[in-house]
Amino acid sequence: MHTVSRKSERLVNLTIALLATRRYLTKNEIFRTIEGYEGNDESKERMFERDKDDLRSLGIEIEVGGFDPIFNDEAGYRIKPENYALDLGEISGSDIALLSLAASAWNGQALNAIAHSALLKLKSIGIDSDIDSIPTLAPRMASASSELVAVVEAITTKSAITFEYMAQDLSQQKRTIHPYALASRDGHWYFAGLDVDKNAIRTFRLDRVQGEIALGKKMDVFAIPTGFDLFSHVDEAVSQKIATVDVRKDKAFALRKQALSIIDKGEWDQITIKYSDQTTFLDSLLWHLDDVLVIEPLELRDSIIDVLRTMVVVHGKK
Repeated sequence: MHTVSRKSERLVNLTIALLATRRYLTKNEIFRTIEGYEGNDESKERMFERDKDDLRSLGIEIEVGGFDPIFNDEAGYRIKPENYALDLGEISGSDIALLSLAASAWNGQALNAIAHSALLKLKSIGIDSDIDSIPTLAPRMASASSELVAVVEAITTKSAITFEYMAQDLSQQKRTIHPYALASRDGHWYFAGLDVDKNAIRTFRLDRVQGEIALGKKMDVFAIPTGFDLFSHVDEAVSQKIATVDVRKDKAFALRKQALSIIDKGEWDQITIKYSDQTTFLDSLLWHLDDVLVIEPLELRDSIIDVLRTMVVVHGKK
């Protein structure tokens, strides 16, 4: 059985806590609330310094500050949501795969039990946190299964995988792939790599894999090309549309991070954003409640109005 490592859980939880807090957290508060910081003070310090370096290598900058600079108070740490971003351009396919697996700790509807406990602990010691201020740590997954773990393991061990795949014309074919990387678009997982039989790069949607993915017994049978652009291959495989959405100031960071453009409209910002799967995109818009307003396309606007009307009927709200 494959599980997320304790270090990965700690990194995810540290990121969540530093994003959600409304003020700087001291080291002592971090060590008290984040699972995984164990041992004596010196070992905790070393773990924290390594964690900061790991997050920095992924483009996540931890801001250092104090409660009152005049009195030289103890330094504290936080991550500003507006500055949060994962720079995936400089890390390998293996790193992306590991990050994706670690980020599966994020649940589509709320934080998972382990991550949620960090915010509850912050609250228990009198520190306000705001779940809504956390941008998306990972895509809302349409599914998270053993197949996802199999692809991650294949990437990290550089092993081939074999599986039955349903193409867009509903035909099924047996494929043998050297997987290079894993990513997500609009709630669906995709992986890309060399199709051994076709000797060409191909992209696959994980939920179209039929049955189990068989992992090859040999490791290090291929090398991931330097500078492999995973997202360009995913974007080529996904037919995308563009939506125009108004978002309330300082809200909907997950949508803002995907914005193609942002126009300041005072209390609101107007963004343009790509999407492919309308049902999944609707779910992401509804997640932000009245902090978002769909402007166009009209079919998307009509669909979200229909969903809201159905919710009113179901819940009996007058």
